[in-house]
Amino acid sequence: MPFLHVGSHSQSSWLGHERHIRRISISVIISPDLKDAVEMEAIHTKGIWMAEYLQQQTKNLEQFWLTITHFGDPQVGFLFVFPLTYFVCNRLGVAVLWVSALSEWLNLMLKWVLFGERPFWWVGECQLFVNTKPNISQFPCTCETGPGSPSGHSMVTAAVWWVVVPPLSSFLHSHTHCWVISAAPYLIYGLLLGAVGISRIFILAHFPHQVVTGIIAGIFLGIFLVRRVPEGRPLLFFVSFSAGMLFSALILNAGLQLVGIDLFWTVALAKKWCSRADWIRLDTVPLSSLARDCGTLLGLGLAQYWKQGGLSFNHRALSLAVSSIGLYLMYILPFPDKSQGLFYCLVFIKFTLVPLIVMVVSPGLVHVFTRKMKKD
Repeated sequence: MPFLHVGSHSQSSWLGHERHIRRISISVIISPDLKDAVEMEAIHTKGIWMAEYLQQQTKNLEQFWLTITHFGDPQVGFLFVFPLTYFVCNRLGVAVLWVSALSEWLNLMLKWVLFGERPFWWVGECQLFVNTKPNISQFPCTCETGPGSPSGHSMVTAAVWWVVVPPLSSFLHSHTHCWVISAAPYLIYGLLLGAVGISRIFILAHFPHQVVTGIIAGIFLGIFLVRRVPEGRPLLFFVSFSAGMLFSALILNAGLQLVGIDLFWTVALAKKWCSRADWIRLDTVPLSSLARDCGTLLGLGLAQYWKQGGLSFNHRALSLAVSSIGLYLMYILPFPDKSQGLFYCLVFIKFTLVPLIVMVVSPGLVHVFTRKMKKD
């Protein structure tokens, strides 16, 4: 029985495939490994039919889902949430950047270990849909090249916004003494996670179980990391932490290759099954997120070493405006993708500069400008 009411074609396809799965599991005596494979195949198949249902039933919301999936991009934490929160509360901003980098790095490690499929290539590789092909479409943001489990969008979004929600709720409660208003951030948080998860299923980037595990992991990670914010730590701490993240990832990569596991198997599948070659982007390759995370922590250490303190409200507002312009220009700056090594180095430099622009350069420019205005 389908989980929701669908049209007759989708409903019959869903029911027919479930009966097919039951016949396999009942009539065949299988080993534990094969049984696990059949069960995972059934989970993936139901995920494909769920994606078809979402695409068919919410076709008029396509642009909404695409906007939500962009808002759930891990880069949002670095380029949008971090500067916004930093100029409200310095410690909160540092916590957002810290959680953004660590949650994305841990997501990468989990993906390399769990080997999750993605719907847009699995539906072509599995050879299960010869007779009843699902009516599904790809989008420009579908063709991500890393493994699929757990969902990075869901995991990082859950972790990063958890840093913001409890302080915002406490602030609202202290000013209104109304539990309904103070509960609003948690409600919005839940709706955001649900919307990001659905958007990832809609565009065929993830299966439902990958989204759920990403959300759960992200919430627990946010709760854990927010209590361990490295504010005021020496520069050596950040240099060591950034280097440790980089080398541990490279060691894991080398170790798995020694036992015959190619961690870039997903890149070949993405190129094979993506509808358009120009939808394959280097910034979705796992090493790109690794460069982003390591560069961010190095930049955070440098920024805390050079940052200015004691900013007034007007100074903070102007600094936020200046840093937003700077980060936007950096975001739209195109990188050459002919050489992957050069691309990863540029990503590393780019995100090393992000904390410096927000915490050092923008307040410094505003300070110089306002001092000059006072003299004039």
